[in-house]
Amino acid sequence: MSKIIVIGSGFGGLGAAVRLAARGHDVHLLEQRDKLGGRAYVYEQNGFKFDGGPTVITAPFMFDDLFQAAGRRLEDYFQLVPCNPYYRIFDHNQRSFDYNGDEQFILEQIEKWNPSDREGYQRFMGTTKAIFQKGFVELADKPFLHFMDMLKVAPDLIRMQSYKSVYGYVSQYVQNDFLRRVFSFHPLLIGGNPFDAPSIYAMIHYLEREWGIHYAIGGTGAIVSGMGKLFSELGGRISLNTSVQEILVNGRKVTGVRLQDGTVLPADEIVSNADVAYTYRNLIPEQYRRKFTNRKVEGMKYSMSLFVIYFGTKKRYLDSGLAHHNIILGERYKGLLTDIFNKQHLSQDFSLYLHMPTITDSSIAPAGCEGFYVLSPVPHLGSGIDWTKAARPYRDAIMQFLEDNYLPDLQANIIAEHYIDPLHFQNTLNSYLGAAFSIQPILTQSAWFRPHNRSEDFDNLYFVGAGTHPGAGLPGVLSSSIIVENLIGSAIQQRVTQPLMQGAV
Repeated sequence: MSKIIVIGSGFGGLGAAVRLAARGHDVHLLEQRDKLGGRAYVYEQNGFKFDGGPTVITAPFMFDDLFQAAGRRLEDYFQLVPCNPYYRIFDHNQRSFDYNGDEQFILEQIEKWNPSDREGYQRFMGTTKAIFQKGFVELADKPFLHFMDMLKVAPDLIRMQSYKSVYGYVSQYVQNDFLRRVFSFHPLLIGGNPFDAPSIYAMIHYLEREWGIHYAIGGTGAIVSGMGKLFSELGGRISLNTSVQEILVNGRKVTGVRLQDGTVLPADEIVSNADVAYTYRNLIPEQYRRKFTNRKVEGMKYSMSLFVIYFGTKKRYLDSGLAHHNIILGERYKGLLTDIFNKQHLSQDFSLYLHMPTITDSSIAPAGCEGFYVLSPVPHLGSGIDWTKAARPYRDAIMQFLEDNYLPDLQANIIAEHYIDPLHFQNTLNSYLGAAFSIQPILTQSAWFRPHNRSEDFDNLYFVGAGTHPGAGLPGVLSSSIIVENLIGSAIQQRVTQPLMQGAV
């Protein structure tokens, strides 16, 4: 079996580490921070637990599959519970729309906004099943290493109108402007602009309808802890507070890593869950890279960043009209997204995701208290915004908005608070330009056009996580770990059989 180093412990890295350890490989997981989780880091303050993210748990069957691959039961490690509603979505007048997995319930919600969109929504949902079947079931866990892989699926992508944006696709079926927003915001969950992301991402809505949205008791960090425990039980080694300085190269092979303290760790294969752009630009000297030069890396389009405030209050807000997951849409939609993604301008208005997990699980806050996080999409650092000056006023504007509209007397009741901005994504999470979801999911950066799961420059360097195929989001990064498991398994099998074949000749 192989000696494998996994760099980074986000869900992609953890998933790959577990799968490879379950196959009997010697797997060493390196994490630069003091806890596992990557973007799913858990912040603890004054008795509160705040999930750094992600908080929307979809496709729970993928976790079942992961634990089954290791001969274990998920239920022995953490507990997932369904959320209902999946989201409560507010317009700028605080009028709300709930949706869940009950089609009749959704149709009744649509009726309140625009009765004539009932039939259009049903036709829209009828098309998303086929998109899900092709885009997720058939392609999400398959590597796109060769251009022919792309040509084979091109007719299906054209037939599914993947050249249209998610917003444009939804607009064919739904006429009401607010409902178009309700059924097109999903690309934002994976770093995409609904006006640019290809319509194949409309499958996210089908994925949610079919399997629901879940929450892990104890927070998303409970999943990270469960996966870390499983990995250790399988014989995997974990090194925290361990930063990789360089990936060592010999021709088309990587041979190991050099740590910040100078220690060299050899490896037969390396799996990077670090940001793809960071891995190439910062860990591998450019003279060894033919495909992913600095110019190539810098020429790609990157996702927006995020401004996130984690806060706890000394009172409950159970009568606030909020749900576990809340989407608060501003008056502008396309204009705001244009400011974020294209103009890279920090607008005075915003749309927000407000997470209120203590509605479901009071154990993550002190008794009688409420825990939240509020997230606002913002431009990445290519915008030139000076967040050392912009962060505090932006925080104040968001908190005042919440106090004025949803959480009365909020700021007088805050007893724990922490916020992160694009500088955190760049300096702590090593994300190029502080992009929260790495490479933006547009058609020309999807499938074969996305950085491959096996490096084009090095035969035994692999990638998992948001920046590689199939992309960001829990289903995407977990799928990337399946791809890498299979690629490494095939490569090892080939190494074993080649000498045998040569001996037979």
